[in-house]
Amino acid sequence: MRTILVVANETLAGARLLERAQEEAAKGPVRVVLCVPRKNPSRGNVIYAETVFEAAQVRVDLARGVLRERGIDCIGEVGDPDPYSATMDAVAEYHPDHIIVSTFPEATSGWLRRDFVERISEAVKVPVEHIVTDLQEGSPFDITLVVANRTTNSDALIAELKAMAEAEPSGRERLFIFVVPLEGGDGLAVKRAQARLAQVVDRARAGNLQAAGMTGDPDPYTATMNALELFDVDDIVISTYSETRSGWLRADLIERARKSAQKPVKHIVTQPEDAQVTA
Repeated sequence: MRTILVVANETLAGARLLERAQEEAAKGPVRVVLCVPRKNPSRGNVIYAETVFEAAQVRVDLARGVLRERGIDCIGEVGDPDPYSATMDAVAEYHPDHIIVSTFPEATSGWLRRDFVERISEAVKVPVEHIVTDLQEGSPFDITLVVANRTTNSDALIAELKAMAEAEPSGRERLFIFVVPLEGGDGLAVKRAQARLAQVVDRARAGNLQAAGMTGDPDPYTATMNALELFDVDDIVISTYSETRSGWLRADLIERARKSAQKPVKHIVTQPEDAQVTA
């Protein structure tokens, strides 16, 4: 079985990269190894290591799910923030027969400005292929960002996401990226957010939705803006309690997100007793 190493970050959802993986799979048994370097967000007073790692893991999980649905054996891992180091680590670990590097066009790609593809080609003894992906030309997926914390247990939220997936035009697929902001910065807050995240992603996948997720900055607005910087999403769903119970609504999160994101924002209101029953 041939092993193909795919190195990508923000362009991992590009149509051309998916097509290349399918073309290689059509030639015979192949294993695709995804390498996604970590990327720090630009917002927030504190950079949370767990969140940085999880953001890259979201790309791995979604891409792996999409490829496996198409019958392509796929594994993946989060790599070093430096794409060259991440690639060389993956080469040493998996001994690929072919390397595919996916980047933005030269005008917008930081990787190309650092001669990344040339450096890799000089360092390895296998073919290195460079794919340029311009997400402005369109993606085969619609991506929804879902921001929630205490309401992740809500049946109303999962029902809404299922309805969105079922309404998707034929031939397209909707991917869901969950963001669960931390409630504080201590270890307990991280574990609590990770537990809520794991539960909502598991429920979404049990409902046949392509989903992955990450924890986020304690400020839900900052968490949302960071996610928008990291992922090219089509719309946003924000789930809260009603206004009398929700600090997010008192902080005008919905309208602030609409103004800053310039994306459609849907607000799902959950009653506390609904979330508690589900839990």
